[in-house]
Amino acid sequence: MTASSAPTPSALQQLGRTLNTPAGRLRPTRSGLGFLLAVLLSLVGCINYDLSLGYALTFLLGGVWVTSAAYAARQAHEVTVRLLAPAHGTAGEVGEYRLDLRRRGAGLPFRAEVVGAGGALAFTFPAQAEAGSLGWALPLPARGPHDPQAHLSLYDPLGLWRVTRPLAPRQLLLVWPRPEAQPPAPPQQALVSGTEGGQRVRGEQDFSGLRPYVPGDSSRRISWRHSAGREALPGGGLLVRESDAPAALAAALDWHLLTGDPEARISRLAGWVQALSAAGQPFSLTLPGERLETAQGETQRQRALAALARVEPHTPAPVPTAPRPTAWQARLLPHAWPWTLAAVAWVLLPGVTRTPVWATLLMAALVGYAWQRESRPSLHLPSTLLMNGLGLLAALAIGGLYLHYGTLIGLDAGTALLTLLLSLKVAESRSARDGVLIVLLGFFITLTHFLHSMSPLQAGHALVASVLLLGALHLWSLPNRQSGPAGTTADTGAAAPAPPAWKAGLSLAALSLPLMLALFFFFPRPAEPLWQFQSKGGAQTGLGSSVRAGDVSDLAQDTAVAFRATFEGTVPPQEELYWRGPVYEAYDGLEWNVVRANVPAPSVEATGPGYSYSLLQEPNGQPWVLALDTVQTPPEGTLVTSALSVVAAPGGRATRYTLTSAPSRVGVDERRDRLDYDLQVPQGQNPRALALALSWKALPPEQRVQAALNHFASSGFSYTLSPPLLPEQDRIDAFLFSAQAGFCEHYAGAFGFLMRAAGVPTRLVGGYLGGEAAPGSQTVTVRQSFAHVWNEVWLEGQGWVRVDPTAAVAPARTRTDPQTALSDPAATTSAQRPGGLWGQLSSGYDRLQLEWYDLVVNFDDQSQSGALAGLGLGEVGSGRYWTGFAGLLGLALLPMLWVWRTRSRPSEPAARALDDLTRRLALPREASEPAGTYVERAAQAYPHLRPQLREFAQLYAEQRYGPQPDPARLRQLQALVRQLRPGSRA
Repeated sequence: MTASSAPTPSALQQLGRTLNTPAGRLRPTRSGLGFLLAVLLSLVGCINYDLSLGYALTFLLGGVWVTSAAYAARQAHEVTVRLLAPAHGTAGEVGEYRLDLRRRGAGLPFRAEVVGAGGALAFTFPAQAEAGSLGWALPLPARGPHDPQAHLSLYDPLGLWRVTRPLAPRQLLLVWPRPEAQPPAPPQQALVSGTEGGQRVRGEQDFSGLRPYVPGDSSRRISWRHSAGREALPGGGLLVRESDAPAALAAALDWHLLTGDPEARISRLAGWVQALSAAGQPFSLTLPGERLETAQGETQRQRALAALARVEPHTPAPVPTAPRPTAWQARLLPHAWPWTLAAVAWVLLPGVTRTPVWATLLMAALVGYAWQRESRPSLHLPSTLLMNGLGLLAALAIGGLYLHYGTLIGLDAGTALLTLLLSLKVAESRSARDGVLIVLLGFFITLTHFLHSMSPLQAGHALVASVLLLGALHLWSLPNRQSGPAGTTADTGAAAPAPPAWKAGLSLAALSLPLMLALFFFFPRPAEPLWQFQSKGGAQTGLGSSVRAGDVSDLAQDTAVAFRATFEGTVPPQEELYWRGPVYEAYDGLEWNVVRANVPAPSVEATGPGYSYSLLQEPNGQPWVLALDTVQTPPEGTLVTSALSVVAAPGGRATRYTLTSAPSRVGVDERRDRLDYDLQVPQGQNPRALALALSWKALPPEQRVQAALNHFASSGFSYTLSPPLLPEQDRIDAFLFSAQAGFCEHYAGAFGFLMRAAGVPTRLVGGYLGGEAAPGSQTVTVRQSFAHVWNEVWLEGQGWVRVDPTAAVAPARTRTDPQTALSDPAATTSAQRPGGLWGQLSSGYDRLQLEWYDLVVNFDDQSQSGALAGLGLGEVGSGRYWTGFAGLLGLALLPMLWVWRTRSRPSEPAARALDDLTRRLALPREASEPAGTYVERAAQAYPHLRPQLREFAQLYAEQRYGPQPDPARLRQLQALVRQLRPGSRA
């Protein structure tokens, strides 16, 4: 295959490639790629469903992904790890290497891994700026120089990125050969016949005299008695005792006298060296190209074994590179599991009110079981039994959701299914990998909450959830939660407590916030969704296209906000706040339905001053724009039906409309065919009601209307949310002459039947009546509980006239809120709203929500285009747009760089001054290098600064190790560093 035809790597393959940085090779981990995939999927969902707060959460997580990469590179630059080889080792055994760790400045703990020839180690790098060390045992398969072929990987605190760099000891370990277990007797060579008095060699047997001390001599051989009085002589006048042994006892070990495999010959010679050294006998050693003269003792043994290790050729045994140390990931980490479960409980909290009670209890039981399982070993079930039980439970729960919602893909059903799957995953989890997956699912569940609400409270919940989940991801990335390295074999000193998990989540989220704001403002917002689908089930909030007895009474128990209206002037009185929605004209005896007819709109003639107001309507899945009667000019993107309902395309977020409404005379010239349609009643039903209506037919139309209202007011009817059930046949008769108790839809439906039977064209209007307004506020809050149904009758010369039959039974309904009308139908004022501080907070929160929706939730493609044009950045995609985008991204990274700059410095003032000195001189300090040694090395590099550096060393030692730091002297120490002018090195 030619180079030009090589396959193009995919985007994920390109992301997985290494990126060379000064600190090492940077690349995302598997968790990092999974995190990025979750961010991209979330972005697709936000684009399709136009979730403004979803964009914010997605961009925040995307910023975390980018910030983590820079964080990993930065902390790798501040970390020093040295690999120290042991003094010696023997083939076939293990070598105890040591890792010296040092971190410049405090920060978050993170995972580090060392992988080498035949060994791997994972540990948690400490959070504090202290030196430490730990042991690392590596197999030594063969004699000769041992190259551990080690690589160090440093991860960011979330485990999304790692920086890898080679790690080699400063001096390679020379591995001695493995001695033969039971070698034959070594050859003896008698240099001189006889015993005592013959030729002698250096040994450990007999005293042979004194000689001057040479560096490296053992202190045990110094003769202090003979050295007394010689202190003025060179070397302190020390004398060392010499010893020797008869040459006749020495063994001559010769490579050339042995035959066979070279490694076997080396092993036998090593066995003889060990045996002779253990017996205290001298020996000589002859090797190809090297000879050791006859001697004895430990020095001779080590020289001989080292020489044997260097014999060529080397035939090292192959040692495969150890895989990454992932054994710790195969279990649930006790330091991460409780925090993760707490984060999951917080994530699931908003869905409690939306899911069925049994589903909520089931999810609570699953999370509770997972919590207790790790603290009580008796609750651990066999894996097969647990998986089978959870599988059966999942099938039953999914079936229950389908029966409850009638689907599994609707808004409510889909989110309930996701939360249920998260709970099942929590109960099934058995490893750290499962913990990471739970965190990613938690982010998805948090995003789905925005499909139901994008209020400031929901935004606050999502922010807290993000911090908790990021903290959990931080814990899952650590092999342990100690403040020092795991598995240390040497004391690392008194370690400061590791920062709590929330600090990791909050720190990374805060660093990513400027990047999130830049992306939120500049990221292009599509005007149309990527896809749409229809789903059944899952009742929508608000009035639908049909109404029957019981529909509105169910809705009236919902206290959720339907919309808010802010008036430019005086707020209209309560009895005039009829918010018009669907108009029901088709009646089949059971329910009233909206008629979609392509007919001209009726005439509208204003009869009084209008009201200008801004309407912020919550998403409800319905097309109705709830406006006051009668809208003079429909807002952009809406239209007015022939029944004077204002409609718009249903959206997934709160939408603001600016309207003007005025009292009007409507439909004076209404079409005859429409009036005839609004006189139709089902035949063969409700004979008693029909007879009652026919008895009024001789009256003028206005008196027929009044006769019906008088009947409701004088016949003992009651206003209630819990009326008795009505039969499908003759239900108007049952209501008028038997039940005589109902809610607004009962009275409007019965009134509509009576008027039509009496010859008065009538239709039902659904909407809302009234609202809540704080004293002095121009904003009216209308809740779902204010849902209402009334009637319109057509009268000659007057057109369509509003009639509210519910007011004949409960006059309070037009003057007060529904709760007051239900408790006291004759009330004239609503129950007193909370005052004082609570009332002020409630009113302030209402104002906050209005601003929040305007600035954040409703920031769509049009708002973005207007904001860009206002800043002179042109349209999305233009040159000025990309220039501004790049500039804002650069500014978003500045706080991150500043925080890292300050975070990399030690917290202790004197140590911080020493760190500033190293930066000032551009001369890094070695790991575990004492301050005094460093200052002397700096004085050699900058001779002209020697006096100032020595003054610094004196002040530093006084303030760092003295009994009590002196603030004045500390300021003097810092000023001394600022006054240094390094110039060029010597």
